[in-house]
Amino acid sequence: MTDSSARRGSAHGGDAAGGPLLDVRALNRATLARQFLLRRSARSARDAVGHLLGLQAQNTKPPYYALAARLDGFTPERLSALMVRREVARIVTLRSTVHTHTADDCLTLGPLVQPARDRELGNFRTGLAGVDLDRLAAVARDLVEAEPRTPAQLREALGARWPDADPRALAVAARCTLPLVQVTPRGLWDESGRAALTTAEHWLGRPAEPAPRPESVVLRYLAAFGPASVRDMQAWAGLTRLGGAFERLRPRLLTFRDASGVELFDLPDAPRPDPATEAPPRFLPEFDNLLLAHADRTRVVPAAHRGRNRRGNQAYRTLLVDGFLAGLWTLGPDALVVEPFETLTRAQRAEVAAEGERMLRVLHPGTPYDIRFGDVVGR
Repeated sequence: MTDSSARRGSAHGGDAAGGPLLDVRALNRATLARQFLLRRSARSARDAVGHLLGLQAQNTKPPYYALAARLDGFTPERLSALMVRREVARIVTLRSTVHTHTADDCLTLGPLVQPARDRELGNFRTGLAGVDLDRLAAVARDLVEAEPRTPAQLREALGARWPDADPRALAVAARCTLPLVQVTPRGLWDESGRAALTTAEHWLGRPAEPAPRPESVVLRYLAAFGPASVRDMQAWAGLTRLGGAFERLRPRLLTFRDASGVELFDLPDAPRPDPATEAPPRFLPEFDNLLLAHADRTRVVPAAHRGRNRRGNQAYRTLLVDGFLAGLWTLGPDALVVEPFETLTRAQRAEVAAEGERMLRVLHPGTPYDIRFGDVVGR
């Protein structure tokens, strides 16, 4: 299906049975285009972080690899400089996990994704018996705004106030009730440090803003991850009950259906490239947004490879070939090792090696690395 034919299909919404079909390759190419993985973007790192609604950042390096795969002219110093200038920051948001967000999103997305943090907090209720959470939040705010505190320091200080409570539960409660950012040097490319926390308002120097209407975030999500179903966005955000926001937007959106008949929503002017469009290989970090943004991940992860990029809560760095998950990669002291899931053609190996060389030039200039191909063992 071409872009123009898709646009003619359902300009004013419609039910799933009547919407035009988008097969897996059509969904793949559309999502890659919006993720800047079909063609790299000339956008700034800050604009890209905003467009992508943040970058998964449970570890410190993935945002750098994510942007290197997506942007022309990117260097790690550019993202580090944004962090130092406090234009972006690391904060717990979507799915109650750490993301690198723009300052604006740090100050606005919190209330929208609070239900996910409330669910996490619910797992620690036993250790918080008798604790007034409003009082705890006020005490924790005073502590971290007086000086940034590591989680261990926060546990110790809160434990002194509530000696009968579980110290870990107290620290989790602080993280789930306050918008706590990780201050630099944590997260900088060439520096390291333990996570130290303060409030987003204190770190960014301005008060939190009202939460955006769910409809505005739906539009941003579709711009970065669409076409998508209601369940897709709920999986991405760690939320439920977003169907109403989609329904209110229905007159402004196009609707499609996937191969299973699930209704998909999309922006009328969003890119939907021809499914035959070539997709170059890409090296992505562990927990990349592309692999976590949909309830149905078959648009990127073939059924045969489902689960092969992670074990439990541990995710591996992933390789895309022809737009789909096709292997893993590791970076050792002297070699980039590519472990394809299936045999690559000679042309594919050459393209993967060229993309690997580019990634190494961008992120590790001047460091000699071999590029080796191996087999996936024990995954």
